[in-house]
Amino acid sequence: MNQLHQYAETHEVTNQVPPLDSLNLYRSDLPLQEWVRRYHGGWADEQLSAYGQLAGGTLMEAGFLANENKPVFKSHDRYGHRVDMVDFHPAYHELMSAGIQAGITSAPWNDPRPGAQVARAATMYLHNQAEAGTSCPMTMTFACVPALRLQPDIAETWLPKILSGQYDPRNLPIAQKTGATIGMAMTEKQGGTDVRANTTRAYPVGIGGPGQAYELVGHKWFCSAPMCDAFLTLAYTDKGLSCFLLPRHRPDGSRNEFYVQRLKNKLGNWANASSEVEYRGALAWMIGPEGRGVPTIIEMVSLTRFDCMIGSSSLMRQALTQATHHCAHRSVGTRVLSEQPLMQNVLADLALESEAALALTMRMGKALDNAHDAQEDKFARLVTAIGKYWICKRAPGMINEAQECLGGAGYVEETILPRLYREAPVNSIWEGSGNVQCLDVLRALSKEPGVLDALFAELGDGHDSTALKQRIERIKQQFADTDDIQYRARQLTEDVAIALQAKLLLEAGNSTVSDAFIASRLGEHGQAYGTLPRGIDVEALVARSTPANL
Repeated sequence: MNQLHQYAETHEVTNQVPPLDSLNLYRSDLPLQEWVRRYHGGWADEQLSAYGQLAGGTLMEAGFLANENKPVFKSHDRYGHRVDMVDFHPAYHELMSAGIQAGITSAPWNDPRPGAQVARAATMYLHNQAEAGTSCPMTMTFACVPALRLQPDIAETWLPKILSGQYDPRNLPIAQKTGATIGMAMTEKQGGTDVRANTTRAYPVGIGGPGQAYELVGHKWFCSAPMCDAFLTLAYTDKGLSCFLLPRHRPDGSRNEFYVQRLKNKLGNWANASSEVEYRGALAWMIGPEGRGVPTIIEMVSLTRFDCMIGSSSLMRQALTQATHHCAHRSVGTRVLSEQPLMQNVLADLALESEAALALTMRMGKALDNAHDAQEDKFARLVTAIGKYWICKRAPGMINEAQECLGGAGYVEETILPRLYREAPVNSIWEGSGNVQCLDVLRALSKEPGVLDALFAELGDGHDSTALKQRIERIKQQFADTDDIQYRARQLTEDVAIALQAKLLLEAGNSTVSDAFIASRLGEHGQAYGTLPRGIDVEALVARSTPANL
């Protein structure tokens, strides 16, 4: 026995990476701090630092719990009454409460100071790294405000609760709640993105028209966050597709005729409940002009697309954080990975992708902060679609490369990387997939005067970069040639996105970053990450994006 006992411990555990517990996601992210300050959000530095500490600590832990314990749909209570309830793990509520109290759903509307949209985007960027599913209902709640303001009589009841900064998950009528969340339900089985193919009908209860009550009959194939207090939805009247606010409860406190059929079994986004629903005479109130449902809801769609940019950028940042931290501590042979040339090439390439996505996202935040300016408004109209297409397209491949940096450890659920990888595709699909975004770019250019001029005013003359100047000239030629432009829409959108990112990085003044981005994205670069050309200061790029307080 004694002889066998000496073999009970087969090995000593060595060469392991220290945990990233309680990492301040803001203070450890130098690019984020710089871009927030650049676009006038520096006044929020302390509150962003506080939320960065929360997001990297207790909210990160809650994110794992919320994904390990998926929401559960309960159609009936124990007595047989139809209730259409979704039960969430307490960690989900912890995440929702933290984000709403931090102003993700309300801050720029309550205090529209310079940099408010940038600061709010940075808060979402931090939250989304801890748990992305809860960002969905917070995004929709934030984005509904412009649509509701089109109907002041409805807004008077709902906006005080939406903008209260309080999370109240109780299933009660709006009059009894301290806070409210808003969802969306637009797409149907037969149409998907083509909402003009919707079949849901709206029947006036009385005189009809904006602000009036209707009963809706139909279905929605995707209804995100079905426990929200109300939903912006689309239905046809005799005058065309119209927008409605449909609450879970009627004014008398009874449940509305809103029936959840089932929850979606999704690839990722597990903490968030997405559902299929039916309206069986559900009471709803018309928002905006009758027959103008799409224009009424379009600003909400634009803001949710912006949050897709934030979401994908933040997922890439967290993947980069995990990869650079691992490689800074894991040894192979006689050196840590981050000192080995080929790994430096990979990490530097990932860092460039992450910061370029962040730069374009924060530039969009600046445009939203200055929407009263005609140039900025036109810029936002176009670049929302460009940024949503490109950043969301880049995220899955970039995150997969970050997984490879950890080897097999990046593929197991004890790390956050599998969750990030599952989460990444939803942003490229939600609110219009890639083709929809590219066609929207063409639509904005052809139907809205001044949009193309606003783009080229932003791009400028190349900022002393020959490569960027040549890319801008190429883009002008592409737009001038309208033959088979739909066929070329993806290439055109990609070219504009990369040119914009290069210009923003150049303007920021960090030549290490901008020179590397231009040399690779506008010059010599392979199809895979880790194919940067010679002469790049990879060590500086890796150091810039490795968590700074480690």
